[in-house]
Amino acid sequence: MKLSGRTALVTGSGQGIGLAIATAFAREGATVVLSDVVADRAEAAAAELARAGHAAEAVRLDVGDAASVADAFAAVVGRHGRLDILVNNAGIGINAPFVDFKLEDFERSLRINLTGAFLCGQAAARQMLAQAPAPERRSKIINIVSLSGQRGGMGRAGYGASKAGLELLTRVMATELAARGINVNAIAPGPIDTALSTIVHAAGGTRDAYLFLTPQRRYGDVTEIAHAAVFLASGDSDYVNGHTLNVDGGFGSAGLMYPLPSGA
Repeated sequence: MKLSGRTALVTGSGQGIGLAIATAFAREGATVVLSDVVADRAEAAAAELARAGHAAEAVRLDVGDAASVADAFAAVVGRHGRLDILVNNAGIGINAPFVDFKLEDFERSLRINLTGAFLCGQAAARQMLAQAPAPERRSKIINIVSLSGQRGGMGRAGYGASKAGLELLTRVMATELAARGINVNAIAPGPIDTALSTIVHAAGGTRDAYLFLTPQRRYGDVTEIAHAAVFLASGDSDYVNGHTLNVDGGFGSAGLMYPLPSGA
């Protein structure tokens, strides 16, 4: 198994993409710590993985609160003595027209999506640098960014700005930490089917717009993001650093699209 003997913390993993990543890590042999701002959500998810025979536990973590971050990382290291993998997945999305976007919502988007990843990434890196390196294994930090941080999108002032900042932060972290045994990369999901996206994207034509702009003409599944995360967390990606892996059905590469004549 690709992650056997490794300890991984996945933020925002009580549901959705984070839970899929934590599940994939556990199936690859990692000891997984699931975290969520809603403690019951993380605990229920961890219990389900434990019932399936995986090494999983939960910790409450509010990534936007420095004290909560410190407590959560101290708990993880206290239980396991080390941290080998961090996935910064926790985030929020608030959509509103730019001229109507509330200051408090903009600042909250930055606090959770960007500052939260900064705080967790810093805590993880400090621990990874302090601990004895695992034989022939580099530590890994994976930031979940977004297409909205790469392209202008309607209503994405706060979310897009925070994710663009996180993508650049990924490169800074990678540049500074690469020579010290830590790989830092990012995953930019395209439109992904989750319980939340099914509800939110149904309004205002968002789903139809994504399907039109995605060459594969479908939404992705959370497991497809999880597979990419396993690659970036494993030794298969040891020479991949500072990279953003788009898992988006071709959305980020597409330009003009229209039906070609039959046989063209």
